[in-house]
Amino acid sequence: MKILLLGKNGQVGWELQRSLAPLGDVIALDRQTVDGLCGDLTDVEALRETIRQVSPDIIVNAAAYTAVDKAEHDEPELADRINGDACRIMAQEAASLDAWLIHYSTDYVFNGQGSRPWQETDPTAPVNHYGASKLAGEQVIIASGCNYLILRTSWVYGARGNNFAKTMLRLAKERETLNVIADQIGAPTGADLIADVTALVIRRLDEGAGSSGIYHLAASGEVSWHGYASHVIDFARSHGEPLMVSAVNPIETNAYPTPAKRPLNSRLNTQKLRDQFSLHLPDWQSGVTRMLREVMNK
Repeated sequence: MKILLLGKNGQVGWELQRSLAPLGDVIALDRQTVDGLCGDLTDVEALRETIRQVSPDIIVNAAAYTAVDKAEHDEPELADRINGDACRIMAQEAASLDAWLIHYSTDYVFNGQGSRPWQETDPTAPVNHYGASKLAGEQVIIASGCNYLILRTSWVYGARGNNFAKTMLRLAKERETLNVIADQIGAPTGADLIADVTALVIRRLDEGAGSSGIYHLAASGEVSWHGYASHVIDFARSHGEPLMVSAVNPIETNAYPTPAKRPLNSRLNTQKLRDQFSLHLPDWQSGVTRMLREVMNK
């Protein structure tokens, strides 16, 4: 099995290099051109030529434009090119090769209202340009007729690079009081979990299980950003980290304005993925705690 991995140095891409390695020959690319192969999603023609040259059985696209606020006013065209146009090229080439395309999307394709976990069949209505660009990517993949899995996820973090938990730890050592949004609800989902599920899904597909479609992938359970921050700080304090913070105050989204509107409801119903591929998705606390132990060396 030959797998072309795009976005190898992102949070999910980094973990995918590990999880996909036992499945076959993995050609992992980032934006740099190496040996004539280019994984730069802004250069769609070079991307097309790279896919043709590699001729993979599976394309795993872990690359994306994710600067939500910049996408709103400063770089909407760049978001559209990476999240939409590049996906069209990948899907067209996957269709011509009879290859699978595995692509990651987001809860931001929904309107972010209500409290019920989103199902794959729910109507989409993005509240910002980033979400619209990701939805456009989904639509061109589906329209291409290729074999595809679109895995929508939310609140992704990794031990490598920056993440919300690391930011909270840093601020908790610098400030006595933190104000954290309490009316946005989701499930922190580890890049390692996403990568491991991807590898399991590929193996299931190779065995004839599952089918093309959209699937929701997130850790189980739910929490607000405020609850997430409190969990991180409580864990750090109980493991001897020197913290200055004495209060973590809940605030509403409208008290912290951003250029791009954020969804309040990021819950995802993962029943379809679990049933189709016989998977168990652990609770969000176990993944966050493991990540904290790694970054704190506890």
